[in-house]
Amino acid sequence: MSILNIHKNLLVFGCMAFLLGSCKKYLDINQNPNAALQPPITGLLANVTNTAAINVFRIADWTSYYTQYLASPSAGSAADTYEDVDASTAWNGYYNIMTDLYDMKINAQALGLNAYTGVADVLMALHINMASNVWGDIPYAEAFLGVENIHPVYDGQEALYDTCIKLLDEGITALRQDDADGELDESSDFIHGGDAGAWIKTAHALKARMLNQVSKTSSYDADAVLAELAEAYTSNDDDAEITAFDGYNPWAQEAYNNASLVLDGWLSANFVNAMNGTTYGLFDPRLPLITDTTRYGDYRGTVNGAGAVGNNTVHNECYLTVGKWYSSDASPLQIITYAECKFIEAEAEFRNGDKDAAYTAYLEGIDANMQKIGVSTSDITSYKTSSIVAVGASNITLQLIFKEKYAALFLSPVTWDDMRRTDYDYKDFTLPVSAALSTFIRRMNYPSDEISTNSSNIPTVELTDHLWWDQ
Repeated sequence: MSILNIHKNLLVFGCMAFLLGSCKKYLDINQNPNAALQPPITGLLANVTNTAAINVFRIADWTSYYTQYLASPSAGSAADTYEDVDASTAWNGYYNIMTDLYDMKINAQALGLNAYTGVADVLMALHINMASNVWGDIPYAEAFLGVENIHPVYDGQEALYDTCIKLLDEGITALRQDDADGELDESSDFIHGGDAGAWIKTAHALKARMLNQVSKTSSYDADAVLAELAEAYTSNDDDAEITAFDGYNPWAQEAYNNASLVLDGWLSANFVNAMNGTTYGLFDPRLPLITDTTRYGDYRGTVNGAGAVGNNTVHNECYLTVGKWYSSDASPLQIITYAECKFIEAEAEFRNGDKDAAYTAYLEGIDANMQKIGVSTSDITSYKTSSIVAVGASNITLQLIFKEKYAALFLSPVTWDDMRRTDYDYKDFTLPVSAALSTFIRRMNYPSDEISTNSSNIPTVELTDHLWWDQ
């Protein structure tokens, strides 16, 4: 481990201990008059940049079952079969950091620190968008008023989306101020190391993602998506991710759980079949970088809802294993990547009628992701020139673009947004065994912690309800 990462790990641990429970601080009536009443802004920056990626994981740990990246080794698991689940940990994690982001922005504005203001806006937009894409309406406008309102009303989904776009625009403006360059503390910024220019690229990338998300609506504008991408990432080096953790990368922890026979992170048969040649007739060289072969010497997944076959401690089926690209100690937790941007570009160009540009971006997305995770040059060439992938511009389709994006965004919660936008139009994608719903799941229910504290404001919803952009 590098000296920088050791320093970052120590800083994360210290900041998290210092900031733990910040979303409830307005209830701490008996304060110590000799204690600092607010953390230093560099501590807030360290906490929010590290925890932003952890929060992506907290959502992905649920949605990866809905996208059938993962499957439970236990038959009839609630996450597998669309039963109501309690995601209180994810919900609380989001509101903890959103509260810190709110505080960081207020403090930054008071101190005239434009870069900190911009980062707060960008990460607030990320959190609002991801939370709303899971739960629909959520508290925002009244969520951070403390004792003035401990039962905040819920903002509507479309209004929240508009708020995200506005926050990103404001964040970009703040980060572009002359005094923003060099202002962020390098050692406290776990995502971009204090580089305001990198944050501007990330803001544009997130805005492109959000503008592309509304492809089912009349407001969709492919040109607007492409304009944001032109200001976003140009290589894998731009990716928004973290590599320093208080402990292990959480996907690595799931791999260690498996090694200790605490079963977790098992791969879905749908995902494995999409990669091993069963579904598409082409073996994907990324699969050996994700998991090991079974005791049979092949790659087999677990059918969602059916549970593992036989004795699930003897490697009959594939799961996240220690040391692989997504599940090693130092594996990055990704927020948004260059590869994702290329697939957004491919989709926007296709919807804009430019198949040549769409095809080029589609191939570049494959190349970017394979290079990122360490596929050999020869294997990349072989895969990209196969007849399954190299279909030519005239034959490119949205289904092919989403097929490759599905592989490249392994474990990303964004894939659930894509599946709902396309009405789950993925080859051989079927309902889980013994599914509790007769159709594919479209949203999650509100967690028990929120129900117990703010029940009077919670909307009544069903797991089959379509969100506003998924009509």
